[in-house]
This record gives sequence, structure tokens and C-alpha cells, in this order.
Amino acid sequence: MRLTCQACGAVISLDSALGHNGAREAVQVALQLPAPLGKLLVQYVALFRPAQRQLSMDRLSSLLGELLPMIDSGKVERGGRIFSAPQNYWQQALEEMMARRSDLTLPLKSHGYLITILAGYSDKAEAKAEAKAEERKRTGADKFSNTAKVVKSGVPVSLRDTLTQLNQGASNEDQR
Repeated sequence: MRLTCQACGAVISLDSALGHNGAREAVQVALQLPAPLGKLLVQYVALFRPAQRQLSMDRLSSLLGELLPMIDSGKVERGGRIFSAPQNYWQQALEEMMARRSDLTLPLKSHGYLITILAGYSDKAEAKAEAKAEERKRTGADKFSNTAKVVKSGVPVSLRDTLTQLNQGASNEDQR
């Protein structure tokens, strides 16, 4: 059986692919990647293919091997800072890279641009969450949610507990 790699254009028999260390490792890593990202990752690694050559199986294995830990952990590091990178961020970032393919300098040399996009998504999400928290503080929404926990049935919790204890004490004395 002959296989044609969509990323690198290589034509190879299945037996040869599994006999080659780099190809075997690439297949093993690919099988560990989340299925929804599979097609996008194949398109992405094709961005690393040299203009007049095929992407070597060793390089393909290396590229996928670099991505797998980041995808699994849901985190990327950029500029000494750790950013959240859930799977939906990966999908959006890969789609963005494919949409901007004509603007990229190919072949890519590293995952730097992809990681920058992921970090940007994380920054935007953090900024949005912070803005919501600040808005709640500004409008006093947090005060009302805390008040709801403190007051039940119109009676402050501490007063209600005191009355309950007094009532229990009175019923204990009635039983004597």
C-alpha cells in the first residue's frame, strides 16, 4: 500500500513508513493528537516544507512532538509567561494561520507565530474576565451576591442561628 502525505507530499509504502524511525514516531505522535485538530495540524506542518523539497519524516516527527505537550497541557509559554491554550484556542489559531498563509514567510522555522497567536487569545480572554470582575466591583454586584449568602428569609444568618439555638434551648427546658 502506498501513502501520500498531505503535509510533505512524500509517497511511501506503509511498510517503509513504519520501518523508518522518524515516520514511525510521527505516526505515534499523530495518533496522540486530538482528532478535531488533525486536519489543521497537517496543513500547519506543511508550512514548514522547504520550497523545492519534501518535509523529512524526522522533521515532521519533531514538529508534531513539539506541539503535543503544549496541546495536552493546554498551556504555552511566551516571553517567560505561561498562557492558557485550551483546544478551541488551538483550532482558532491554526485556522487563522491557514487564512494568513499568503502573508507568511515560508517555510516556517519555528512555532513562534502560532504561540504568539495563542498567547494573544489568552491575553484577550484574561482582559475580558478582568473587565467583568472590575465591572462587578464597580456596580456592587459582588456585594449583592455576598448579601444573598448572608441573609436568608429576611433574617441575617447569625441572628437566625442565635434564634434557632434559643428556641432549641427553650424546647429542651420544656421537656424537663
